[in-house]
Amino acid sequence: MAKTKQQMLEEVLQDLDRMSNIEGSAIVSRDGLVIVSHLPTRVARESFSAMSATMLGAGETAMMELARDPPERVMVETKTTRMVIVGASPETLLVVLCKYNVNLGLLFIQTQKAVEKIKEIMS
Repeated sequence: MAKTKQQMLEEVLQDLDRMSNIEGSAIVSRDGLVIVSHLPTRVARESFSAMSATMLGAGETAMMELARDPPERVMVETKTTRMVIVGASPETLLVVLCKYNVNLGLLFIQTQKAVEKIKEIMS
């Protein structure tokens, strides 16, 4: 039986979540709707997804105003947590929550692998 897009996207998040220090992840539409998520239960998925899409969109708009390339990612940092938002396809983004001490190089490699899978699934 062939897998649905939803199932394949779910597998992308499962693979990503195996990385140490990842606390949650989601694939959301560019207009902020949840497609699939592995977010902590305390997170309001709909508002979290909408705000994530807004943050990436704001970064893209700011860079466009500066006549620069769009950002590869937007990262928000607190004392304990990092959140990385990456454009995954023309219609989706990948959001990853991780502990502050995550290995950023490895995180960026893993998110790029996930983005490539998402692009393939969504095409």
